[in-house]
Formats: sequence, C-alpha cells, structure tokens
Amino acid sequence: MTPRRAPWQTAGFSMIELMVALAIVAILAALSLPGYHEAVRRGRRAEARAGLLQASHWLERVATRTGSYLDDEADFPETLKGVPSNSYAIGFEASQAKGSGYTLTATPRGAQVGDRCGGFTIDQAGLRGLASASATEALQAECWNR
Repeated sequence: MTPRRAPWQTAGFSMIELMVALAIVAILAALSLPGYHEAVRRGRRAEARAGLLQASHWLERVATRTGSYLDDEADFPETLKGVPSNSYAIGFEASQAKGSGYTLTATPRGAQVGDRCGGFTIDQAGLRGLASASATEALQAECWNR
C-alpha cells in the first residue's frame, strides 16, 4: 500500500529541476553540434573525391579505347557531373592541345560552399589539388587525406 499524500503535496518535477535539465541538454548540444557539422562536411569531401576519381577513371577508359582524351565538354556524361548528395558539381575541362589531357574540378554547392577545403581538382596525370590558388600544401594534403 502506498502512503497517501497531503493535498498540497504534488508529484513531479519543480520548475528549477526542469530548467537545470534543460540547461544541461543545451550545453551538451552546443558542444556536440560543431563536431557533427564538421563530420558531415568531411563526409561530403570524401564523396567529392570519390566522384572525381570515378570521373577520372571513366576518362582513362575512354582514352584507352579511343587513343585520346575527350576534347569536348558535351561528351562528358551527365551522370558524372555531380555527386549523390548534390553538395559538389564536377566539371570537365579539356587541355589546350585537343585530346592530350583534362582537368576535373569538384566545385562545392549549398552548405558545402563555406568549407575550408573549397573545390578539388585532378588532372590526367593524377595530380590532385585544391581549386583555390592560395591553398597551402598542408591544407591540400589534409583535404585529400594524404
């Protein structure tokens, strides 16, 4: 048998207890949210690198089959012009000498635009870099996970 309470006694939490719990939740959220956003950005960067490598491999297969690289952007397939999350657009640029090379660039879109790595590049020689001319070698190595 449970003891009976007086009518003025109530079961539950006081306002102070609720405010303390809410403050703790808010502090934990404020500490974890930036880490979560950085993890999402890192995942999207990996997706951009994978998209560039997939497009590069496709171009190498074309070059093996035909004897030269594409020289017209119109021949670059639409399926390779982006990544599944739509956070990067992949662009193709033929080299000045027709059929002798290319440069692929992954340009950030949407929430990824403010990312510190910016855009990624890769060329026919496999040279990997960042689209920003001011990117340091350390940042390039970090962004390409080297």
